[in-house]
Amino acid sequence: MLQDVRTTRVTGDATAGIHRRTDDLEDRAWPEAGDPDGAGPAGREPLREAYCWSQLTSGNGTRALWLLLLPFMLANLAHWMRPAAAAPARAHRRYDLLVRLTALSLTVLLAAGACAVSLDLVAWQCAGSSACASGTGWLDPFAPGGGWWAQPGRRLALAALVPAGLLLLLWWLSRRTWSAYESASPPPRPRADAGEDALLSLPGFWYGRGIVARLRSAHTAAGLLTVAAALLAAGWDRDRGPDGSGPLAAAGLLLAVLTGAGLAVLLAQQSQHGRTEEVMDERPEPALSRALPRYAAAVLVAAAVHAAWSRPEWETVGRYPGAQAFFAVLLLVQGALAVAVGLAALGLHRRTPRGERGALAGLGGACVALMACGLGGVLTGGVAQRVADWLDPTSAPGEPGALIAGPPLVLSWVASGIPLLLAVLLGLAAAGLVTARRRGRRLESGVRAAYPGEDCPAEPERSRRIAGAVALAGLTDEAPALIGWISGACLALGLGAVAGAATGDSPSRAAEGAPAPLAAVADACQGLGSWLMGAAVLLLMATGRRAYRDASARRTTGILWDVGTFWPRAAHPFAPPCYAERAVPDLSWRMATWTRVTGGRLVVSAHSQGSVLAAAAVWQLDAEARERIALLTHGSPLARLYGRWFPAFFGPAALRALHRDVPCWRNLWRATDPIGGPASGPGDEGPCVDRGPLADPVAYGRTDRHPLPEPICGHSDYAADPAFAEERTALLRALVPDWPLAVPRQGLPEGRPRPGENPPPGDPAAPGEFPPPGDPAAPGPAVPAG
Repeated sequence: MLQDVRTTRVTGDATAGIHRRTDDLEDRAWPEAGDPDGAGPAGREPLREAYCWSQLTSGNGTRALWLLLLPFMLANLAHWMRPAAAAPARAHRRYDLLVRLTALSLTVLLAAGACAVSLDLVAWQCAGSSACASGTGWLDPFAPGGGWWAQPGRRLALAALVPAGLLLLLWWLSRRTWSAYESASPPPRPRADAGEDALLSLPGFWYGRGIVARLRSAHTAAGLLTVAAALLAAGWDRDRGPDGSGPLAAAGLLLAVLTGAGLAVLLAQQSQHGRTEEVMDERPEPALSRALPRYAAAVLVAAAVHAAWSRPEWETVGRYPGAQAFFAVLLLVQGALAVAVGLAALGLHRRTPRGERGALAGLGGACVALMACGLGGVLTGGVAQRVADWLDPTSAPGEPGALIAGPPLVLSWVASGIPLLLAVLLGLAAAGLVTARRRGRRLESGVRAAYPGEDCPAEPERSRRIAGAVALAGLTDEAPALIGWISGACLALGLGAVAGAATGDSPSRAAEGAPAPLAAVADACQGLGSWLMGAAVLLLMATGRRAYRDASARRTTGILWDVGTFWPRAAHPFAPPCYAERAVPDLSWRMATWTRVTGGRLVVSAHSQGSVLAAAAVWQLDAEARERIALLTHGSPLARLYGRWFPAFFGPAALRALHRDVPCWRNLWRATDPIGGPASGPGDEGPCVDRGPLADPVAYGRTDRHPLPEPICGHSDYAADPAFAEERTALLRALVPDWPLAVPRQGLPEGRPRPGENPPPGDPAAPGEFPPPGDPAAPGPAVPAG
């Protein structure tokens, strides 16, 4: 970025910092432009700085292991996808509450899934069967007749350390990242000048310490209480049977009441966990919130002691008591919550002006929440089925002759749906590729006409590659349909699993009376589901290992978190941390302090996700600092992705507010870019901020300026395009009218359009469908409306 091998970090740390060329370390006072007695900008190149935040998203190999937290990240994204409606505050709070409850159900599913593996499959079924335990040597001390640990309750109490340890690990990671990422405060500024159309300008938006602390306590307590409930369910029927003990039954009832009371308090408390963005949330964590994890831990310890109490005649047979009903109810509750989120979103969507509406008729958040629940269920069912196959490799669990009964039937049905879900994904991918191929063929004829200034014949292969790049980039605009189909498949998978489990048979046995092809498909799905899940886990582990060793793989993983972890943790505290709560204050502090100390002006050049960070940072500045800043964005997803999926924060109204808040803003985009796009909509008032589509490649064939074939850049190398230097110089001149640098000449013959400019109206060589029509206005700084 700085185009120099000698660079120095001038502020920040190894995680994220500001860098300069070593020759440009000293700041100089900035007199007014044209001041003959001052140093002024005359004769000087702009002073360049680069902000690097890559260590926040792809710092070490552990980032790749955050892929396992993907359901939590999706639930958190659903919180920020609410429609941009001018509705009463209670309507927005209702939507947020439903998303938080959905996120809480994912934590319960995680704890219950860990219990299904450790308590049910290992401690209850395999360790309770001498044949299974003998095949797994490390379970011999816990098998019947193995000694003190052979009693079922004691095995269960020991196995409860696995889900409890997993929850405590997530609690520790959340607290560790909370202190590292979410402790940066934005620069102080007057509240009165914040734009009412830009929610990201609120002073407390990027300071989430309070909400994450409260959510962390609630989710930790919910997980621990789920483990306690699982321990109590194991001996519930036995203690009340003819071989039971009255005192143990009474103690179990008391612990069940305490567990239910704790869960009821958690559910009631969720309505109090909303974010406070108007001011920085410095409120201390409430005493009740701090006490809930301790209360849940005490109940869990008491439940473990109750389970480990001596019951010499207790034997384990079949599946774990109550597990089947619990998972069936949990899946139905998650489906109902996702539907409720959709209904709340539709209510907000109807109140939203037509030009401000987001993707999927406002149902983007509900679809993503449903995908989070579906992915959580698939991971839980797949892991449980894979562990069951590992413990009993002789035959399918639950089948005649099997050593163990296997996981709850609901999880077996969910695992069997993995191949079907994969088939849906492959079908959607194939449909997208076919659509792109057809569109590319239509565009081929117009490719050569987009370069009217070149005297070279059309090359079919060259035209095919360029048209194919444009067509593939256009698939990004089909993402809403893709998300809709995937969420529908997740809903069908969950309902089908509950309905299939209600038959009381596994998928293969339920299809025994069906025609032979259907029975073969059922058998294949049941066997293939667990293996696919095992392969997915191995793939994630291999990705983490490669990311630890290979910097390029680490950067690839970081791209995923650039998008998924931009937003603060407002629904799930165990989601990967929000890097923007460190990056946005960094940028806003630097902009505010440098303009105030030097009196200088800034052109913020931001590419891709950097444009989102730049916009968020500019919104955090006061009006005096914003007047000294111009924006140059390129490859920006502000409108194409963020405006579509997060309309309340980056919709057309918010981008118009950003246009008014900064003196000038230009946006460069290409038709071959699958991420970036125009920042102005067709109905926006005032001058357009866009310049594009830029020619990509910059030359079709071999020319005097480009004697070698030019590559198709797509989303990269915007700074190498001639339009970048032109627009940067124009923005500098808009901020400082006497800036001496001239716009670089491109050396094109008179009358020919520059690369990226549209041919003049009426030109017979003007393209038809390729490339998409761009802004016909002459390049230059955008003047704010009014």
